[in-house]
Amino acid sequence: MRHGMRKAIAALLMIAIAALAIAGCGGQAKKQFLNIATGGTAGTYYPIGGAMAEILNSNIKGMNASAQSTGATVANINMLKDGSVDLAIVQNDITYYAVNGTEMFKDKKVENIRGIASLYPETCQVVTLQSSNIKSIKDLKGKRVAVGAAGSGAEANARQILEAYGITYDDIDEQYLSFGEASSALKDGNVDAAFLTAGYPTAAVQDIASQNAVRILPIDADKADALIAKYPFYTKVVIPSGTYAGFNEDVPSIAVMAMLVATDKVDDNLGYEITKALFDHLDRLQAAHAVGKLITKDTAKKGMSIKMNAGAEKYFSE
Repeated sequence: MRHGMRKAIAALLMIAIAALAIAGCGGQAKKQFLNIATGGTAGTYYPIGGAMAEILNSNIKGMNASAQSTGATVANINMLKDGSVDLAIVQNDITYYAVNGTEMFKDKKVENIRGIASLYPETCQVVTLQSSNIKSIKDLKGKRVAVGAAGSGAEANARQILEAYGITYDDIDEQYLSFGEASSALKDGNVDAAFLTAGYPTAAVQDIASQNAVRILPIDADKADALIAKYPFYTKVVIPSGTYAGFNEDVPSIAVMAMLVATDKVDDNLGYEITKALFDHLDRLQAAHAVGKLITKDTAKKGMSIKMNAGAEKYFSE
């Protein structure tokens, strides 16, 4: 009898151990790992992405999120496509090109990206020197113009803005220069104007303004409206007086938006949890970088250029 009881107790213990093991495995299965692609460590995306990872880890049960430094938007989209990251900070215009298979993603359409939220504006700035006779974008005809690095988002912005004014590259002497190269060329008198797209104040423009009075060319309201109608990723902005040394007027322009996106493997429930955690703790994003102050629930769908994760959309409709 005792022997039988011992066997029964042993069997019960084995069942209990097996149940605990299964429960343990179940607990581990609920651990959620998320990789967030950002940008270079000296840029804006990296500190914002790091703060996002901290918020998610603190506010979503079982979450293990980490931010990683990357080559920014184009690289991030390719990482989303191959599934090596789950979330990424990207520009909304380049993401639009990826989803629609245009510009630098021509014939390389990326279909697995969903929007979580628009974050803050990255402004299109058309810079010349106050000593020049260039007062409007239409005055760029016949001029030497830095339009951005070949194949870059900034170069696409330049082409689209010029097009709104009826100007093509046949009408200008286009120079494919990065922001830094354009800054040097403008200071040295090798170009007459430069297009760049970045959050203001932008270091490249500050560099020019430290030695020469700059003028930012306005984008007229009717041209901005036409651009927004054709390219849904653009939004209207005003570059405020005082942004750069000697810069004493408000200038209307347009911007693309930095945005947070996810792969379609992030389900609607998780999309909702991510969005709620981030937008319920905006103070942490504001502490991470100055642009954090521009991230608000009111502007979170501004310039949203792709289909949204349904959970994120639900959060913003509440």
